[in-house]
This record gives sequence, structure tokens and C-alpha cells, in this order.
Amino acid sequence: MHTRRVEYRGFHRDDGLWDIEGTLHDSKPHDFEIEGERRWAAGEPVHHMHIRVTVDESMVIREIAVAMDAHPHGPCPEAMVPMQRMVGEVLGKGWRHTIQRHLGGIQGCTHLRELLFNLATAAFQTRSASFAPPADGSPPPHLGQCLAWDFNGPVVEKVHPVFFRWQPPARAS
Repeated sequence: MHTRRVEYRGFHRDDGLWDIEGTLHDSKPHDFEIEGERRWAAGEPVHHMHIRVTVDESMVIREIAVAMDAHPHGPCPEAMVPMQRMVGEVLGKGWRHTIQRHLGGIQGCTHLRELLFNLATAAFQTRSASFAPPADGSPPPHLGQCLAWDFNGPVVEKVHPVFFRWQPPARAS
């Protein structure tokens, strides 16, 4: 009854920056109508939206570009302008809260927010250096974030043995 296609692609630019692109495409295999709006033919996109985020080595957003090739309501494109609030933010810990703070509720578009949520993971996957331990000796940020990367598990023991059974330092009280 409904098809959503989402695709992310990451590129390393000649200037050392990284472009991460996300596309969302919604369609239905049958004709349908949104009352008061219009009628869509089977397969015609209801949503077809694109985001390109440019980040530096520290994952700071330097630039963001947005396009809406298809959208169901007249005001939808107005949600593209607030996306510029994300410039200067970091793709990292607290990413979803950052999105919510700048674009939550009626400040933005549900579909663009959804694209941004997972764009951070695509950026992380694009930058293979993200998997290396930081220079400060702390564990890579992906460790301890899923079952496979459990500090006490076999993958960490094999891939990052120095962090096998690692515990965060105790906080001073």
C-alpha cells in the first residue's frame, strides 16, 4: 500500500570536506487523493526530498542544501529555510536532540528530520577514520553502542583488544 525509499551516499571532496547526501521518496502503487489537495497517480512521488550536508573532519556541519522535488502540501517548501539552523552543529552525540531543538514540531518538516536522523550514521560510515581510536586514548565512539560493539564482547576483544572490558573512568565526587 505504500513504498518509502531512503538512500544515503557519502563522498570525500577534493578540499578535504565530506558531503553526505540523503534522499527520501514516498509513493503508492495505486491512485489516491488527499482531500482538499490533489490526486496522485500510482507510482507518482508524494514526497521526494533531498539533503546534502557538508562536514569537516570534526563532523561540524559547514553547509546544508535541501530540495523538495515532490511534496503534498503548498507550505511544505517553507520548511527548507530553517534547515540552515543546523550549520555549525556537530554530527555526533546528542544529534537527535540537536535536530529537535532546531527543527522540532512546527519549526521544520517531519520527513527532512527523518532524513537527518540517520544521516549522522551515514557520515560515520563514510569516514573510515571514525572507527579509529581517538588520539586521546579513549575508545572509538561506536564502542558500547550496540550488541556487537559491547566492551565485554568478542568483537571488541578481537578488533580493539585494548578496550576489551574497558570501563569509563570514575567521576570525581
